[in-house]
Amino acid sequence: MSMNYYNKDMKLNELSERLSSLLDIPAFVGADISLNGLQVGDLYSNIGKVAFAVDANMKSIEQAIAAKANMLFVHHGIFWGKPIAVTGRHYDKMKTLLDNKLAVFACHLPLDAHLELGNNAQMAKRLGIVDPKPFSFYKGVYVGVKGSLPRPMLASRIISQLGVRTIPRTVVVGNGKKEIRNIGIVSGDGAFDMYDAMRDGLDALITGEARYSTYNDCVEAGFTMLCLGHYETETFGVKAVEQVVAGMGLETCFIDTQVEI
Repeated sequence: MSMNYYNKDMKLNELSERLSSLLDIPAFVGADISLNGLQVGDLYSNIGKVAFAVDANMKSIEQAIAAKANMLFVHHGIFWGKPIAVTGRHYDKMKTLLDNKLAVFACHLPLDAHLELGNNAQMAKRLGIVDPKPFSFYKGVYVGVKGSLPRPMLASRIISQLGVRTIPRTVVVGNGKKEIRNIGIVSGDGAFDMYDAMRDGLDALITGEARYSTYNDCVEAGFTMLCLGHYETETFGVKAVEQVVAGMGLETCFIDTQVEI
């Protein structure tokens, strides 16, 4: 019978520093309203198990506690841009974290942008994109990826190859029946990057959410936009970081909260 041996001696401050360096979090201080990095936690506590989720909501927090995790790594954290009173639902969330000694580490734009572990890089890797290049310039940093598919594909084939859940999240806007070769990828809320994609001569854009205000331009231009769900497109990087942390000798688990948009 095989046995797994996990590292129980890593301190939270060490893990936090390693993740911050790996994901180049300091480079995004001026670009991202998210408080990236360690948001909650005792720096000198022991970390034996890390849970991974897209969102730091009560569902993921409670499931992380049930899984006996010491830290929850998320794409969407608790603190965004300005001070928030610790009352109401925010109080409930913070009290649950502190009572159960569960740390929270958040990584927003750095996890979209990372050229190896990022949401967009991981989708590009899944599709076999040739020579991926940075795309979608946002507040001084590139957060997306563009490149060429190894062969022309229909939108349906791209969706299948990415393995995302298709109902009710997936929407193909514009020309969904043409073959696609050159493509941009911007996870989450990237519909407006359609204009940069068309300017760059791309055939299609993969993003998370559809935007009504881009619909007519997309249709009239014969462009293809694959809106695969904000949540779905932002699971890729979280799962990639999970594999890295597992390689450090820590036990891990992924918590799927299946947000419907």
